[in-house]
Amino acid sequence: MRQTFDETTDPSFGAKHLPLVRAEMAKQGLDGLLVPHEDEHQNEYLPDANERLAWVTGFTGSAGAGVVFADSATVFVDGRYTVQAKAQTDAALFARVPLNEQNAWLSKNVKAGQVIGYDARLHSPDALDALRASVEKAGGKLKPVDGNPIDLAWSDRPNQPQAPVVPHPDKYAGESAASKRERIGKAIAAKGGDVAVLTAPSSLAWLFNIRGGDVIRTPLPLGQAIVRADGSATIFLDPAKITDELPAWLGNEVTLEAPAALEGALASLSGQKVVIDPAISSAWYFEQLEQAGASVVRAMDPCAIPRACKNEIEIEGSRRAHIRDGAALTRFLHWVDTVAQENLPNERAIVEALEGFREATGELKDLSFDTIAGVAANGALPHYKPVGAKIRPMEKGSLLLVDGGGQYLDGTTDVTRTMAIGEGTDEQRRMFTLVLKGHIAMAVIRFPQGTSGMQLDAVARQPLWNAGFDYDHGTGHGVGSYLGVHEGPQRIAQWGTSQPLLTGMILSNEPGYYREGDWGIRIETLQVVTAPSVPEGGERAFHGFEQLTLAPLDRKLIDLDMLTPQERAYVDAYHAEVWAKVSPLLADGVQKDEAALAWLKAQTAPL
Repeated sequence: MRQTFDETTDPSFGAKHLPLVRAEMAKQGLDGLLVPHEDEHQNEYLPDANERLAWVTGFTGSAGAGVVFADSATVFVDGRYTVQAKAQTDAALFARVPLNEQNAWLSKNVKAGQVIGYDARLHSPDALDALRASVEKAGGKLKPVDGNPIDLAWSDRPNQPQAPVVPHPDKYAGESAASKRERIGKAIAAKGGDVAVLTAPSSLAWLFNIRGGDVIRTPLPLGQAIVRADGSATIFLDPAKITDELPAWLGNEVTLEAPAALEGALASLSGQKVVIDPAISSAWYFEQLEQAGASVVRAMDPCAIPRACKNEIEIEGSRRAHIRDGAALTRFLHWVDTVAQENLPNERAIVEALEGFREATGELKDLSFDTIAGVAANGALPHYKPVGAKIRPMEKGSLLLVDGGGQYLDGTTDVTRTMAIGEGTDEQRRMFTLVLKGHIAMAVIRFPQGTSGMQLDAVARQPLWNAGFDYDHGTGHGVGSYLGVHEGPQRIAQWGTSQPLLTGMILSNEPGYYREGDWGIRIETLQVVTAPSVPEGGERAFHGFEQLTLAPLDRKLIDLDMLTPQERAYVDAYHAEVWAKVSPLLADGVQKDEAALAWLKAQTAPL
């Protein structure tokens, strides 16, 4: 029976699978094996066939790693998944170490003379360089595997996904694929390249205006492409995924090849200057290109910035998607504030209710990620998902945190709202309002051209910092256009990137506060960077943010005495916009809901 990898995966995986992996390691003379979460495409979310870390350890979080030795094993876990890792991995078999301590741990725990195997297809050169330095510091040595021991041991491994690859119409993309290929070709030439090798599925989807379904919650086609400076290209896709309309959609300047032809195509690039991104393309590509005698130009994926900077059609599509999604959210929030307050459903029922309201739009293609719904102490776990014995019912006097989103042809949504179960306590109102003040500060900030999200992060934290509190995640992540809910290179975080925020980039604004054992608070909206303009009476042009998400805040949790007049005015203006844009959908059409409409009118009245 094939295993589906979700939060119900049990700790017995280690006991079953570690001996099989160790036997394969021994055949190759390996003392250890590096096990990254990432797959051949460096994806955050993986098809079941590529869930190697989960198969070995049982841990299914989207950020982690592992190392297996002959007599021990360790799993490295992102802080968001600490509790999940404890539930999914056997402490007798796996030590648990924070993911950000992986390299330091290796430098102290690898023994002199040990040979540590790695699969070059699964590590970017940048990541591999850091791992190699740590292992060699301890006196060990990295060695590429001759066949991944996990793949060799995994006898019932699922097949690779073969979801159809379909056109993504220009009316949603806002630019033809031919136009995109022309300007990406010019960008390749500007970097001094003859061709570029694209390995990120999101770049394939964006550049060729195609979408797939190989990855859960994200409409990605798994594949690769070689793009030339003249704009012509070759895409490597499983023939089973090629739909009848795809060749004509791609046009005569794009050829389709099977994945088996990729290695030969890379070998044919001898003597050419090849642009490839060392942060997101695996080391295997670099090895192949160097063996072929190509001149490697290490540079950012040429599609990354154009993809991140949405055009006017994509931005308008995102606005439409958020209005539609906002109506579904309003119906859900009304349900939480009325029916659920009486029936006190559990978290699983809450998730199903929200998904049902989104499906009722008639335009939902998929969720953008698995919905998070945390009651009381579960809400204090930023990436908690209601499964198994952890599920709790709503509890009077506590809080409910719900974080979810949808994939629509015209946009991707992601929104978090925190709601009182009952009236809310003074302490809950205090902490919610501190988070709200930071959220407002980020929403209204103006910033000069060239500013990075790393420079802005403290703006959302200041009210919490001033009161002696903080949160241990970034303030914002990039979001795609009917693509990934997590998109780079833009982000807002203390440990983020120096990448400037540019016009058209969509990011989340999601400060929070988490009281372990009690409850959690997060307020999240998506916002798009506006074109720079000179403020009235000013001298220089500054960017700002336009709010995209449209869903009311829980008035019961706002302490009006803590808000400045300007902050109160912001909430009133935001709620007025929610009413103006969302109420027509509740008044008529497929989402018509008179009770939710009356509730929304009260919720969006001036404070």
